[in-house]
Amino acid sequence: MIYDTYTVFWREIVLLRKKFKSFFAGSMVSPLLYLLSFGWGLGRNIQFGSTSYLDFVVPGIVALSAMNASYNATGSSLNVSRLYHKTLEEFLVAPISVTSLVLGNIFSGCFRGLFSSGIIIIFSYFFGANMHLNGWFFVSLLLNCFLFASLGLVAAMVVSSHEGMSRFATFVILPMTFLCGTFFKVEKYPTLVAHFVKILPLTHSAVSLRAIAMNTGFPLVSLLVLTAYAVVLFALGVWVTYRVE
Repeated sequence: MIYDTYTVFWREIVLLRKKFKSFFAGSMVSPLLYLLSFGWGLGRNIQFGSTSYLDFVVPGIVALSAMNASYNATGSSLNVSRLYHKTLEEFLVAPISVTSLVLGNIFSGCFRGLFSSGIIIIFSYFFGANMHLNGWFFVSLLLNCFLFASLGLVAAMVVSSHEGMSRFATFVILPMTFLCGTFFKVEKYPTLVAHFVKILPLTHSAVSLRAIAMNTGFPLVSLLVLTAYAVVLFALGVWVTYRVE
């Protein structure tokens, strides 16, 4: 199983190497825009007590970038592979388990998510951000990448068209971008809206990364929620892939 998972993962990395320049350039655009607009632009006029807005917003941008990169890495590529190129069928008839196929693709999505997040973290220091990074920060980041890569896989296996994938992103991914405490505290919402937003996974990713980076406490609840989402979405990904098979 480990070898099969590695084979699927390495295939995706080989494909990524062929278009690495465009991937790298694309990974830099959004982080720079976010840091320029929210970190330097808006951030110069906002202060969170003794903390700068840049220090507050960078962990949220890291969570957001990891979500987008991980989701798109599995969602878009697998959906195109399944519906148009028909290359997914080669894996489904190959002598490897569905679990290995799912894990290999999810790990590929995690790799892209971690890479994009790393770019933001590096750039943020040049912009003057101060973050406390430790092992738990990267555990939270990896959980975020894993669960959204799993969500992308589920969407790719269920949605029946590329237009459907765009609509899924519009109604699921895009709202989380702006609602889940990436750029401001969710406590600012009305009570009912705040309760709904706290259910969403990106909220817990932003909260946990921010708590660790700003050294304001250990986000046990958020880490447990992220773990639960990761397990459920992975299991769902294996199940829907079996149905495709």
